[in-house]
Amino acid sequence: MTADDSYGRLDDDDYPAYTMGRAAEMLSTTQGFLRAVGETRLITPLRSEGGHRRYSRYQLRIAARARELVDQGTPIEAACRIIILEDQLEEAQRINAEHRRAAESANPTAAA
Repeated sequence: MTADDSYGRLDDDDYPAYTMGRAAEMLSTTQGFLRAVGETRLITPLRSEGGHRRYSRYQLRIAARARELVDQGTPIEAACRIIILEDQLEEAQRINAEHRRAAESANPTAAA
C-alpha cells in the first residue's frame, strides 16, 4: 500500500489509522485502558508490521462508549459485556425487521 492509498482510506471507518498513543489521547484515557478493552475482546486492534496496535475510528467509538460506562462506575468487564449485548440486540432487531418486511411483501394481504 502506498502513501496515496493510505490517505484515500482515512475516510474509511474501519481503516486502522490511529496509534495507541493517539487513540488514548483522542479518548482522554490511558493506553492501559485501551489494552484492557482489548483484553475483554470488545475491540481487537490491528497490528502494524512492527507489532504496534492500530485503531480505526469505528473501534474508537466503541472504546469511547466503554469509557462512558466506566466513568459512570461500571467495571470495565461489565461495560464491555453491556456493549457487546447492545450490539447483538441491535443486530437481532435489524434481522427481525428484515424478516418482517420480507414476510409482508411475500403475503401483502396478511399485513392488512
